[in-house]
Amino acid sequence: MGKPTGFLEFPRRDRSYAPVEDRLKHYQEFVRPLPEDELRRQGARCMDCGTPFCHHACPVNNVIPDWNDHIFRNDPKAALAVLHRTNNFPDVTGRICPAPCEAACTLNLVEEPVTIKTIEHSIAERGWDEGWVEPVVATHRSGKRVAVVGSGPAGLACAQQLARAGHDVAVFEKSSRIGGLLRYGIPDFKLEKHVIDRRIAQMRAEGVEFHPNSHVGVTVPVDRLMKGYDAVVLAMGSEAPRDLPVPGRELKGIHFAMEFLTQQNRRVGGEKVLGEDILATGKHVLVIGGGDTGSDCIGTSNRQGAKSVTQIEILPMPPEHEDKLMTWPEWPMKMRTSSSQEEGTKRDWSVSTKSFIGKDGHVTGLTSVRVDWRTSNEGRPVLEELPDSTFDIKVDLVLLAMGFVHPVKKGVVETLGLALDPRGNLKANTDDYRGSVDKLFCCGDARRGQSLVVWAIREGRQCARSVDEYLMGRTDLPR
Repeated sequence: MGKPTGFLEFPRRDRSYAPVEDRLKHYQEFVRPLPEDELRRQGARCMDCGTPFCHHACPVNNVIPDWNDHIFRNDPKAALAVLHRTNNFPDVTGRICPAPCEAACTLNLVEEPVTIKTIEHSIAERGWDEGWVEPVVATHRSGKRVAVVGSGPAGLACAQQLARAGHDVAVFEKSSRIGGLLRYGIPDFKLEKHVIDRRIAQMRAEGVEFHPNSHVGVTVPVDRLMKGYDAVVLAMGSEAPRDLPVPGRELKGIHFAMEFLTQQNRRVGGEKVLGEDILATGKHVLVIGGGDTGSDCIGTSNRQGAKSVTQIEILPMPPEHEDKLMTWPEWPMKMRTSSSQEEGTKRDWSVSTKSFIGKDGHVTGLTSVRVDWRTSNEGRPVLEELPDSTFDIKVDLVLLAMGFVHPVKKGVVETLGLALDPRGNLKANTDDYRGSVDKLFCCGDARRGQSLVVWAIREGRQCARSVDEYLMGRTDLPR
């Protein structure tokens, strides 16, 4: 720790955003990074705790105090090397990770955590700007072939690790471009796609083959992979959305959030939009669901020129501040406002949907009721409708952003008859990530269920280690 008193001398400073009226005019990123001298001061605030709880909170176990210290000492190249030891894509997590590490920072006990996410992002971008990010080509070839199904964060992390271990890796993606959730699920104003493209170029140079427009189990026979490769990794994500089966659900104008977000990402990327256009322009938009996907729908709707945007959530409104002595260093449940929500939306909590209202086959409104969450005698949460609390919301477009329940079963899952856990995810443990079929491995949201990108990266890396050990009898890949 180069500055033992840094956290006493320097207040927390974080990157800022472009003004709302400016950023709503485009789909580009709008974060304004900190200047280099301020970044060094923020790095100096890291206390190098005896027990760094940021490690506990970070799924990929980033060595955060070390690269903070390198930034303070003005050695960003060394910081990048430390960062890449545990994270294949820090330029992605530095943009979209919710930063559980900051919630666990010891300084967060006084609500002044180190700006870990901002420093991580700056290290990664400096590395690309300076040309420090180069392909890591294996010095030997194993002669083993591995197929990875899915090109989201788990699949890409797994593929890169296996290629660096000397295996011949092929990634199969059902869409026309590589990236999975990163490409088609996350709006460009949060993650511009050149970030993915440069990583793909790095992986190609490392020997990874990419096969877009290759839907395994649909357009690509599963048997071809099982016979043609020494190991197969399933990392196709959790794409089956949670539905809302209430009266009126069949009305036009009600769509799953990912249908809406994917279309806009395709427009920005110059791709053809599949199906009918789903646009918020000039409409009263209702987003059902209070998570990150719902927030992305808000930001996209406002950029498309929605007349109004309302977001409802069935859960109660979180407290403004958490009880840190009860929750720290765990991720706290507290009121958070995303950059998209700051751009304009009405938010409402403890609201349950009763039915959709329509005219001439198209949705025009929603009938809802206020609810209260109580605890049963068995300690379970129980939802109760409040009497005389029914009300209507005028809408032209409804976006269902209530999460995802499990991977899509049609295709490889049904063909192989894979074992599933009680939630419908692919059954595999975190010791070896082995699926229920020989030489098959599972990782990411397909195994874990809907989660964070950083968790997907962790699972992809750990799965790669298990695959390497399965193929070679030993492994030097990190866990």
